[in-house]
Amino acid sequence: MRKTILRLLWIVLLAALLYFALRKAPLTEIWDSIRQLQLWQIGFIIVLNAIFYMIATLRWWIIVEAENKHVMFWPLFLVRVAVFGISYFTLGPQVGGEALQILVLRQKYKLSYTHATAAVLMDKLLEFMVDFYLIAIGLTAVLRAGVLIENGDQFAGSLIVLFLLIAWPPLHLFLLYKGRHPLSGLVRTIPFIRKDARPLRFLRAAEHLAGKFCQRHPRRLLTALGVSLVAGAGFLVDYAVMASFVNIHLSFWKTVAGWMSGWMSLLMPLPGGLGAFEASQVFVLEKFGYTAAVALSLALLIRGRDIFIGSVGLLLAGRGVTK
Repeated sequence: MRKTILRLLWIVLLAALLYFALRKAPLTEIWDSIRQLQLWQIGFIIVLNAIFYMIATLRWWIIVEAENKHVMFWPLFLVRVAVFGISYFTLGPQVGGEALQILVLRQKYKLSYTHATAAVLMDKLLEFMVDFYLIAIGLTAVLRAGVLIENGDQFAGSLIVLFLLIAWPPLHLFLLYKGRHPLSGLVRTIPFIRKDARPLRFLRAAEHLAGKFCQRHPRRLLTALGVSLVAGAGFLVDYAVMASFVNIHLSFWKTVAGWMSGWMSLLMPLPGGLGAFEASQVFVLEKFGYTAAVALSLALLIRGRDIFIGSVGLLLAGRGVTK
């Protein structure tokens, strides 16, 4: 009875997330934008995104499979889509589904929670590394394209923050390789957290296992990093393809600037950056000479794609809960 109740609570939670996001989404306008596309263009977008999700899953699988040969790729692919659905429809900067990754590794493949957390930690570090590199390129593109005009002090401050963001993931990986535990060490410095608290010991153990992976499997680490770079480049390709489908043709730097503005809007504490994403595209593309209507058509097309994939992800998450 208790398991049944817990499953029902999970399903109700997932349904509530979907309703909360869709009740304010401009579904009619999204449908109008999608109807302008040809059938092959819609199919191409779906296939292209499926490939990019496979690439992102490959990074995670390379890390997990190094010491767990029984872990299969395709179940992890479905989990990756489910993780996007949970993260997309919850408040915050596109995180929240990582717990599902840990639970699947624990329940389906019998990894300990510590090993599962270590694998997800490595996956997120490589993802963040590429994301921050893309942010660096994106900020350069925004400045080159003349979207923002900053004075010298503001620009210097932005560069300092940018440098810290870029330096953190590779520095974290290097320290893990050297047997250090920077994340748990940082948490230990927080005054109101007990030094012998169980969550802190758990985090330290997970970082220790992540460090052992770096030491034992440097080739896999580099391979996973290369896969992550390909996945990062896929974000830009996907944005450029969808822009071309609505007759928006941009140079490389302007494409990066447009993608960057949309990505940053997703950091807003809203499900999928609802409203903020559309506003970012209108703001940037008007700077490049396109009308608000054209910019909004691209934003709504991207929104429709994300809602479709996110809804599939929630269905997969719900199916996994019921099983």
